[in-house]
Amino acid sequence: MMKPLMLATLITVTAGIAAAETHEVQMLNKGEAGSMVFVPAYVKAAPGDVVHFVSVDAGHNVESIEGMLPEGVEAFKTKPSEDFELTVAAEGLYGIKCTPHYGMGMVALVQVGDAVNLEAATAVKQRGKSRERMADLLARVE
Repeated sequence: MMKPLMLATLITVTAGIAAAETHEVQMLNKGEAGSMVFVPAYVKAAPGDVVHFVSVDAGHNVESIEGMLPEGVEAFKTKPSEDFELTVAAEGLYGIKCTPHYGMGMVALVQVGDAVNLEAATAVKQRGKSRERMADLLARVE
């Protein structure tokens, strides 16, 4: 028979694991927002959630945008056509791009909890069509 304290600990740990959510983001050549897109391009997540990037169309990758990660989060970059799982632990904004299609506007934004790095993320200079798309995504931040 399990002791009450052990049972309470097990329930607490299990509840924390069950609460984590997986958000799927597709990497596409064409979507509602135009060509070369992440769908959805904006994800609101909680600490501990997983963002699963699915390479639906070949040739896309996932790379963090320099200056658009919460403090202490390491930069990341995948090879083309690879699926990628990003476990988001730190609160803040995670700016993401597809390296080969960045100038064509292929960017995404993940908000985890409070946007503690909003000022720094907004200050990052985007290029090409990414400038307009990222501005639209930053306008969605809560």
